[in-house]
Amino acid sequence: MTGHTITQVAADQAAQTSVAQSRAARELGLKRGEFELAVMLGRIRTVSDAVGERRRVTREEIERVRAGEGFPEAWVEHIRAVGTTEGAALMDISTARFTRLTRAGFVTPVKFYLNRYRAVVWLYLAEELRQFAESEINAGLLTGRSPATIRAQLEAGVDLRARNWRGRHAGALLRQSEDPWERAAAVASLLDPVQIAEIVKDPYERAYVHRLMPERFAQGAPESPAARIIQKVTTANDPDEIRWLRANLTIGLSQARGLRPAPRPTPGSGPGGPGARPHPHPAPDHSARPADRPDEQPDERTDGEVSGRGAEPRGLRKWLRRRGV
Repeated sequence: MTGHTITQVAADQAAQTSVAQSRAARELGLKRGEFELAVMLGRIRTVSDAVGERRRVTREEIERVRAGEGFPEAWVEHIRAVGTTEGAALMDISTARFTRLTRAGFVTPVKFYLNRYRAVVWLYLAEELRQFAESEINAGLLTGRSPATIRAQLEAGVDLRARNWRGRHAGALLRQSEDPWERAAAVASLLDPVQIAEIVKDPYERAYVHRLMPERFAQGAPESPAARIIQKVTTANDPDEIRWLRANLTIGLSQARGLRPAPRPTPGSGPGGPGARPHPHPAPDHSARPADRPDEQPDERTDGEVSGRGAEPRGLRKWLRRRGV
């Protein structure tokens, strides 16, 4: 039996014991947002049949969740996300104080979306808010005048909501990634394309990392104002955060290279040469340089504009075009 046949048999067996995430959500009676949040929090475990493939849910995991105490009502309550108004009510404080606490980083968002005015709306776990309010350690933050250090931070314009969300999101991505290349791609997904190009200098490695990146948050057409705002929220912009991600990406790449090299044309065939073929096809790389675009003024209600992806190296582009990628 050939290696390809063995791999195909293993994939077929895995498909029989697992289902797509959309089907798992339906079988559990969960809304799409509830299911995605449960996966992000680790309440529902997913598996991958192969590197770069969409993650699935095993039948065993579906039965485990169904058998959980209080499923579905009490179970869903543990993953309920609320906005500012409901969150403030849960903590018995004003919405203004609640916003100050979240901006100062005392409460970390678990989700976000854009409303019709393209303003970022942050959501928080109701369970975490109740725990915060019930802790005696936090009593001084819920009543009276805020500490001077917090007031100074907020007056200086500090807003840690996006950074804290990215940190939480990075942890969730890494928990779901077993393969070193996938883990490197998870870290890279939070960096600007220019930062990625500076660290991942090999074009084939860069193409592979981009191919393995998790699906990006999408709301609106690419390059639309909404898409740019989301990219701003999901891309690291704090110097300390960027240094941490760059260091982790560097370490992750070293570990991934030690396991296996990134896919590239077979030896001796060269890009565009006779018999050239990728193993497997790398995705087109868009991180060689930032796209040229006139400066735009950010929306007052949003985090503003970010740079887009650039073009891939010429040799790689020609090779990919010949392969029909």
